[in-house]
Amino acid sequence: MEGGTDAIDPLTSAFCVSACASLCVSFIAAFPAYAQRSLESHRPAADQLIDAALRDSAAYERLGRLTDGFGARPSGSQNLERAIDWIVAEMKKDGLENVHTEPVTVTHWVRGAESAVMEKPARMRLHMLGLGRSVGTPPGGIAAPVLVVRDFAELRARSAQAKGRIVVFNFPFDTALHPFVAYGGAVQYRAYGVDSAALVGAIAVLVRSATPVSLQTPHTGGLSYADTIRKVPRIPGASITPEDAEMLHRLQRRGETPVVRLTMGARTLPPAQSRNVIAEIRGSERPDEVIVLGGHIDSWDVGTGAMDDAGGCVAAWEALRLIKQSGVRPKRTIRVVLWTNEEIGLGGAFAYRDAHRAELDRHIIAMESDNGVFRPAGIMFAGSDQGLAVMREVSHLLKRAGADSIQAGGPEADVWPLNTLGVPAVAINVDPSRYFWYHHTEADTIDKINPRDMALCVAIMAVVANTVANMEGSVPRAPVADADLRR
Repeated sequence: MEGGTDAIDPLTSAFCVSACASLCVSFIAAFPAYAQRSLESHRPAADQLIDAALRDSAAYERLGRLTDGFGARPSGSQNLERAIDWIVAEMKKDGLENVHTEPVTVTHWVRGAESAVMEKPARMRLHMLGLGRSVGTPPGGIAAPVLVVRDFAELRARSAQAKGRIVVFNFPFDTALHPFVAYGGAVQYRAYGVDSAALVGAIAVLVRSATPVSLQTPHTGGLSYADTIRKVPRIPGASITPEDAEMLHRLQRRGETPVVRLTMGARTLPPAQSRNVIAEIRGSERPDEVIVLGGHIDSWDVGTGAMDDAGGCVAAWEALRLIKQSGVRPKRTIRVVLWTNEEIGLGGAFAYRDAHRAELDRHIIAMESDNGVFRPAGIMFAGSDQGLAVMREVSHLLKRAGADSIQAGGPEADVWPLNTLGVPAVAINVDPSRYFWYHHTEADTIDKINPRDMALCVAIMAVVANTVANMEGSVPRAPVADADLRR
């Protein structure tokens, strides 16, 4: 996720802020009593799906096969394409319908060899990861004194000192805030720090990792070069750990000037071809009306992307399998989409929107899991007040899973382009406390996930999708104000 958010451009940055800004609102129930009784009639089916999801660790086992078998899946990599081939074959074995892929052109950035070493006042290796889209350094690297600043305001105040230096942004993750709100504040330095530093003559940027907890584990993610805004040179950008950022800051406060050599073999290759994965259960009565659920199958090139976002992909896939296994065909079509290229461009999200634009008025909801398959408390909804009232009634059916709360929030990154066109968006409201410990690091591996928590996430996706697919009426939409978006 870049929280998806991790293809950091202005659109995705805006998504990150909106996805985590509102955590609780009051609602006026506007759903008629007859509809409440109608949804209550769906409880036996909901309970059956919850029981099926909790019966074993099938989702967790499949997640292990995916992450252990194919590893990290960055856009443009053979690992990603091999994983997609395997998923398609397994979905067909599951008996899912209309299993296919749809083409997506993706950003192909590769890390290359990299290192950061403090050469003065003492020689010391720094723990770093280059940031996605970054340019590289000359082969021998660049060595320069550092200027440590806390934020953009301090950089402006000390701009005369920045020329010819490596700027270090030591902006802390605010643990007093909700984790996704704190991330929204910290991630802007990763996203836009390079341009801000280049404008005042810096030759590279090191950014403190956006995390509340670190054991010398650097976090990668995407940066953005705003070439269309003003002409500034592209300078390299990398992330370092909070421990190393604080150490450099301490040295500077003592009156010393650390010198760092940064070496990065990063480069952006020509765009590559990848694919979104599609699988369905076709509706028995209204097959042209679609419920979408999914996650993003690409990951960063560190760890195995178990939390971000193979877990969300497998949860959606398993939810569809359980609905099929129930033996009752839904009235509307339920479609799983595994988007590609979320982490460094949202290519899959935009490709799906464009390929299916003519049918988006018949997309009833779009649901994505991209905040980790941790313990769920309920669901989040991005749409109209009337739609929220409908989904509140749906949420009551999650009581057996202990996750029947609902609040305004989202949308997740890959369904954001659909939401802007009026499609109501749903997300799982999971425990966020540990997500940014592992986000975009070597530590994003399956052992961080609890099998029962993941099963509960499967249950939520299955119940929401199946209930909306079978209920009378639809989920009311918010109007799309911008005529350009409607086209």
